[in-house]
Amino acid sequence: MKISIIGGTGYVGLTTAACLAFKGHTVYSVGRNIEKINKINNGIATVYEECLSDILRSAISKGLLFATEDHQKALMNSSIIFICVGTPSKEDGSIDLSQIKTASEQIGESLKKKKDYCVIVVKSTVVPGTTEEFVIPLIEEKSKKEAGVDFGVCMNPEFLREGSAVKDFLYPKEQGIVIGELDKRSGDSLFKIYEDFDAKILRTTLRGAEMIKYARNSYLAKDISFANEIANLCRKLGVDYNEVKIGMEMDSRIGRGRFLNAGIGFGGSCFPKDVKALIAKAKSVGVELGVLERTLLVNEIQPLLMINMLKEFFKPIKGHKIAVLGLAFKKGTDDMRESRSIPIIRALQKEEALIYAFDPQATARSKEIFGDEIYYALTAEEALANAEACLIVTDWPQFSNPKLYNHMKGRIIIDGRRILDPENLSSSFVYRAIGFPE
Repeated sequence: MKISIIGGTGYVGLTTAACLAFKGHTVYSVGRNIEKINKINNGIATVYEECLSDILRSAISKGLLFATEDHQKALMNSSIIFICVGTPSKEDGSIDLSQIKTASEQIGESLKKKKDYCVIVVKSTVVPGTTEEFVIPLIEEKSKKEAGVDFGVCMNPEFLREGSAVKDFLYPKEQGIVIGELDKRSGDSLFKIYEDFDAKILRTTLRGAEMIKYARNSYLAKDISFANEIANLCRKLGVDYNEVKIGMEMDSRIGRGRFLNAGIGFGGSCFPKDVKALIAKAKSVGVELGVLERTLLVNEIQPLLMINMLKEFFKPIKGHKIAVLGLAFKKGTDDMRESRSIPIIRALQKEEALIYAFDPQATARSKEIFGDEIYYALTAEEALANAEACLIVTDWPQFSNPKLYNHMKGRIIIDGRRILDPENLSSSFVYRAIGFPE
């Protein structure tokens, strides 16, 4: 099958393009940034993601993937067109549909000249009603054609976890596949792409698929904030939250909650943005989502607890060398969007600390945010050398090695991800963590 990916140089778009090409489809990865397009055509991934470079190079070598800025040519040659552009938050929390608008208009203009039936698939995260009330009217207006007659429409939300996105796409048994369809013909066309995947496939309405994406992310975000509130209380009461978590997971009604790990909160491209968007959408129809509003409030407060813990030892923090291990919002990615490292570093800057940061993948993206305002170490050892305290912000596996911290001058470790076992540290260290007894 010939497929176009609008927004094919971004995180979701490139992963989708590479994985579909890996499955044997001919894929056009459509973007606007010439530098990124050239990199992709040379087999270089524009985002860091495990295995992505390997399958990208394989697809390029087999002539199955082509990055291009010529959307007209790509769309005219495709029977399935995915919209994978960004939907960032506006100041009020609602989503910015400007990129969706551009993509829909481009598709409409191309459909005007296209004789064959094709299916437009919205994979971008959009609030319920967007595909029906915004995307379809734009395409119909520009193409002078009718949805459900001249072309099909589906909504196919992505459930890709950064750090394991390729695995999630190719082996979606855990997440399942959701196809929102305008009509049966539209759904049948998209189903052909996924019919050999080992996963349950739910076929629902366009609005149903849009809502499922937001409901899932909001539910998981809620679990994280709940865990953090309980962990904060545990610390004050002298209780080890990890034991509480194990006790909770013994209850079959709760099960093994991956999102019950306590720490400094959630970040990334999905949870913060999606919860804000759902709250904004709910308010627009007169519904209050109090649980989700509290979820965001807890998440904003949580990373600053590390600064409060640091102040227990340094009054003031000014002039002290602080090592920050981890900049990306989670391990396995270079994504800095909504990373909890950002408010932590901003707070340290306000306190005039000397900040030495290290991340194995996210340094370049961090420089886009902080510039030369902080020092970027080339290794964790360099960041820790002569440091008076260390803040562990991202859960990269190498940060769990207790021997690493022997490079420090001071002996204060504040673990924002609870990846260190204090029992393995020398007794000379002072260990603090979310949910760890004082």
